[in-house]
Amino acid sequence: MKNPLDSAALDAAIENVHRAGMPGLFAEVRDGDRVWRGAAGVADVATGRPVTAGMRHRVGSLTKTFTAAAVLRLVESGQVGLDMPIGRYLPDLVPGERGDAITVRMLINHTSGLADYLPYAYPSLKAFPDLAETGPQSLDDHRLTRFDPTALIEMGVTAPAVGAPGGTPGVYSNTNYLLLCQLLERVTGTTAEQYITRNVIERAGLRDTELPTGPYVDGPHSHLYEAWFGMIDPPRDYSVFDMSWVGPAASLISTVADLNRFYGLLLAGEIVSPSSLAEMQRTVPVVSLEGKTGDYGLGLHPMEGPGEGTFWGHAGSVWGGGALAMTRADGKRQLAIAVNMQRWNELDSSGKPQPHPIDDALATLYRVAMYG
Repeated sequence: MKNPLDSAALDAAIENVHRAGMPGLFAEVRDGDRVWRGAAGVADVATGRPVTAGMRHRVGSLTKTFTAAAVLRLVESGQVGLDMPIGRYLPDLVPGERGDAITVRMLINHTSGLADYLPYAYPSLKAFPDLAETGPQSLDDHRLTRFDPTALIEMGVTAPAVGAPGGTPGVYSNTNYLLLCQLLERVTGTTAEQYITRNVIERAGLRDTELPTGPYVDGPHSHLYEAWFGMIDPPRDYSVFDMSWVGPAASLISTVADLNRFYGLLLAGEIVSPSSLAEMQRTVPVVSLEGKTGDYGLGLHPMEGPGEGTFWGHAGSVWGGGALAMTRADGKRQLAIAVNMQRWNELDSSGKPQPHPIDDALATLYRVAMYG
């Protein structure tokens, strides 16, 4: 292979992320038939219990790839039209002219113009994206809150629009994916969790992946430490958390091995058809929750290294936990990584996140893992 796995370099790179300040992280890198798995740091800062590469983990918005694939399976069967207005399926949730103007595709690629409900569901985040005026208080308040997805959707739909339907750049919004989950339920007559499990998770043969129904992670897992831009010091453990605040938009629990298996099969055209995969890889510019503009497809986004080809996958974040999975377009090289702390960057005097040594160490790990 052009860039064979360098186990020593990967071992050093993952250890350096821990030394830079990450409590614990673990990863799997694949190159053809060769596999490297590594872990560094602790799963529990109180006891010093180490992380291991086989742990289960909340992977956040990587869930969106699974949800998008489930919707595309319905498109393939003719039950949903990708460019049909969402108002045709969910007239009560997106009524009137907006329901006529926003298509299923616009929900999947975040060009609907619908605002994210998150700052409305969590009062201490109301000032978002002005991070300096936010705070973590409502994360504690809602640790075990059971949110109604239709109530969350209403918050996003009634909030001021962030763009015109179909306009670019789009704006990343969890409201879009909660609507897609309602679409799955209306069309199939089953819950979104059940449909995604049967038609995506089980289709991919994933044994350690699930959409949780309660606040706990079953099986070996790490604690998850939320810093909220330095406002929680020391970072607080949010590994027990009711995930109904995102549902099948970002609640998935998985392993790095399962993630690589899933994205490998997806990029090989074995989860959705090759034509559906081509639709997933049609990108538009989208502004992320962090305020950065990047390319986004249908539940997938690309990463490119100079002269190294395109990788496809998704990044994810929950309170305290983060993940990234990327697979090269030819399926030969893969990375899946999980970290157990989030929002480690403190804010400067202007309220912008400051660089942190973790950022550079993670970038180096990604580079070694993906490009050798």
